[in-house]
Amino acid sequence: MKVLVVEDDEIILEGLQISLRQEGYEVLSAASQNQALEIWKSGVDLDICLLDVMLPDGDGYTICKEIRKTSNIPILFLTACDDEVHTVLALEQGADDYIAKPFRIRELLARMKAILRRSHRSVVDTGIVQVGENQIHLQTGKVYRKDEEIVLTAMEYKLLLVFVNHRGQTLSRQQILNDIWDQVGDFVNDNTLTVYVKRLREKLGDSQENPFIQTVRGVGYRMEK
Repeated sequence: MKVLVVEDDEIILEGLQISLRQEGYEVLSAASQNQALEIWKSGVDLDICLLDVMLPDGDGYTICKEIRKTSNIPILFLTACDDEVHTVLALEQGADDYIAKPFRIRELLARMKAILRRSHRSVVDTGIVQVGENQIHLQTGKVYRKDEEIVLTAMEYKLLLVFVNHRGQTLSRQQILNDIWDQVGDFVNDNTLTVYVKRLREKLGDSQENPFIQTVRGVGYRMEK
């Protein structure tokens, strides 16, 4: 999962890069408005943007406005300007959330996760998510491959949604367990998770030649397709 971080403070930027990469994000960074706009106009496929307000050659509002001309990707502002005027301005330009400096990295990560979840729901709740040849119908909670329904248990379906909502992001086994616990309230241990992943792979037609859910040795799993 790719995140664009626009921040001109080198210390803050370095801390964010380290923390985000530890969470499995691929980080692109810019220290100015022009650099950020160059990255955006290059056509890179981003999942979320973190924008500072005050920049040496402009501001995050301009970047946000430019992004919103063609995209609804999640945007979160990072700024020292914690007042109503700046908050309203950020939201009016199309921001999804706003966090004031100094902030705790865990709070930032939690807000990013919440925004990404809302974004995925808003995009896919009225349609279909494609995973290889498999189609997930979000409104009905059913999965099909070539018009034939794939019968998943409630836990398998919830596990599939966890992977879809974090597509491209490496998830630790504990992250997955926490998400499943949050969603269904049932106890799932580490050994049981291995069984669920194995069964889900089999039902989706996952194989070494055509993997949907990749094992990241020593860490957990990642869904790419």
